[in-house]
Amino acid sequence: MSDVTNRRKFLKGTAIAGAAAAGTLAAPSIANAAPVTLKLQAAWGGGIFLENAKSYVDRVHAMAGNDLKIDLLAVNAVVKTSQMQDAVHRGVLDACHYVPAYWYSKSKAASLFGTGPCFGWSSQEVLGWCHYGGGMELFNELMGSLGLNVVSFFNSAMPAQPMGWFKEEIKDASQMDGLKYRTVGLAADVLMEMGMSVVQLPGGEIQPAMKSGLIDAAEFNNPTSDKDFGMQDVSKHYHLGSFHQSQEFFEVSFNKKKYESLPAELQAILKYASEAENSNFYWHNTKRYSEDLVKLQDMGVNVYRTPESVMKEQLKAWDLVVERISAEDAFFAKVIESQKAYAKEVMNYLNLNQPDYKMAYNHHFG
Repeated sequence: MSDVTNRRKFLKGTAIAGAAAAGTLAAPSIANAAPVTLKLQAAWGGGIFLENAKSYVDRVHAMAGNDLKIDLLAVNAVVKTSQMQDAVHRGVLDACHYVPAYWYSKSKAASLFGTGPCFGWSSQEVLGWCHYGGGMELFNELMGSLGLNVVSFFNSAMPAQPMGWFKEEIKDASQMDGLKYRTVGLAADVLMEMGMSVVQLPGGEIQPAMKSGLIDAAEFNNPTSDKDFGMQDVSKHYHLGSFHQSQEFFEVSFNKKKYESLPAELQAILKYASEAENSNFYWHNTKRYSEDLVKLQDMGVNVYRTPESVMKEQLKAWDLVVERISAEDAFFAKVIESQKAYAKEVMNYLNLNQPDYKMAYNHHFG
């Protein structure tokens, strides 16, 4: 064998050995890299909404593997619910899971992102406006105007919230006048226009307040949560259907500086896990709500459809509230006009195209 051949073999072997050594040295730094851990506090102490928050976290973990972990904390674990957004802004928390109506005291426009007036649309169409109608751009503009170091994603389009629990069946809008009622967000302004006295209470305080007589009537969100709160123990009259909060969804907020420090692929996982949870929420929660409505009826609860007269008065009250706030707040008016333009176009198509599902239901089930 020639010296040239021997030299080539030696150089080739050295290169392979060097590459192998480099791989051996590099491997431990990858395997031992500590995952990023985010502290996320939820506005929920238990029940189905905490399950929903966990479901979002589980999706993040499934996609991120060992690279990202979210430490899910229950309500009040670090700060009170009313303080969560500020805690995320300051970096005391990395993230939180709640609804925009919980911080609308900073800007009434916040309530338009989920708990605004009904322009004939459901929560899914409001989310469509957020993603494809300019809604997120307006929301981020609001965040900037408030100086908040926050990035948010919306998910989990909720069914319309029930009108709620009353001491007697409501047959006409006149019965609402003077009632002490619990709700949140702009719904409070709307129902006050209808002559109600409104109290804004956290979910866990609703049942005791009604039991003690502090309030006459109340709503929270859905049959499952209402059953878990024990509303059936303080009232036997439950009204479904309402325009006071006919659309809502969750907001998952992250500290913006922390979020932007993450690799692009982890940022994408936090975003797209939110979209995936949107579908799961509807499938999962609709089934649970329907099951628990039957359980409430089995417990002796009378379930009614809210009278049309009440809902018509709600729409009139919404008109007054929107007109008044729009005159005071140019940004609020800007969001309303954007929503109306989207709803007018999209709901025109859906209303013309969707068959009467109730007709089909009655055909089969009476």
